[in-house]
Amino acid sequence: MKPVVSNSRICRDNPCEDKSVSLNKRMLGKSGIEVTEIGLGLWAAGGGDWGEANSKADAAALNAIDTALDAGVTFFDTADVYGPFHSEILLGKAMQGRRDRFVVATKIGWQGFDEANNCSGYKTTEQVIAGVETNLQRLQTDYIDVIQFHIDFRESTMEVFIEAFEKLQTAGKVRAFGVSSGDFEYIHAFSQNSNCATLQIDYSMLNRTPELEILDYCKAQEIGVIVRGALAMGLLTGKFTESTSFPDDDFRHKWLTDPEQNAEFKNDLVKVGKLQSLVNPERTLAQAALQFVLEHDAVTTVIPGARNSRQVMANIAAADAPALSDEELALIGSVTPPAGGRKIWPA
Repeated sequence: MKPVVSNSRICRDNPCEDKSVSLNKRMLGKSGIEVTEIGLGLWAAGGGDWGEANSKADAAALNAIDTALDAGVTFFDTADVYGPFHSEILLGKAMQGRRDRFVVATKIGWQGFDEANNCSGYKTTEQVIAGVETNLQRLQTDYIDVIQFHIDFRESTMEVFIEAFEKLQTAGKVRAFGVSSGDFEYIHAFSQNSNCATLQIDYSMLNRTPELEILDYCKAQEIGVIVRGALAMGLLTGKFTESTSFPDDDFRHKWLTDPEQNAEFKNDLVKVGKLQSLVNPERTLAQAALQFVLEHDAVTTVIPGARNSRQVMANIAAADAPALSDEELALIGSVTPPAGGRKIWPA
């Protein structure tokens, strides 16, 4: 396990309400920024791929942010395309009057993507800087803690973004920068700039491919690893079955309607069924999934999404759930071998 920097105490919501949890903090690579080991991902808060945003959903998202903050969470991850824009706007509202309590990570790159040339629509450093200014405006802040290049593959604008991020860092508008990808050659190229401080990557009990070379590389290069997808888009909550339905505007609806994706979905359900023995009175499957990724010493923080306060508290409780035993880790390895599995989401 990674050494603990510090911790805060929070009430444990699920499954034992009378207990408290130590929420540890870890250093985000070479950035010098300290973050809680469990953060809050705000992709779903924007609506879009996760269904329509409305006043009820917005209220639940804002309440979830409040709950996380009051529980000691410091790290919140969003992006311009989440909604689009809506997730950043909600986070900006939530931060008013208490910006100093948030470590904010956001992303840029996909908005206005140039399909014809298969590259970001931001072609100059000036355009990138202007784009980040819009991130700042939506977030209602004068600085971003971590800005991330959201394009997940090597394309022609990478150097433009790196140069722009460095200029923004010098200007004090960005504290640190990194990239969001699962492509090792691309990550290696991006991080040839020694100021690259973070990587966001899909990693879970169903997708262990980052273990092949990426995680060890990040550890050696002092690149802080932000894990997304630890719950595999909800699969690792253990709540889905073959009869589960998703709204038409939820991207997971294609898990049911697209033959290839449906076959993968059914196969994933079989794997999840084998992992159910990780559940005990003190730990849910989702909490075991979060514990698993935090076990790797290259990982700094994990950012599960949550649609409401109950989900926030259940996720945070993973910090103090019983540790995974050697036998349980072996079980996980029998379902998904080290460096094996597949990305549940393509990015």
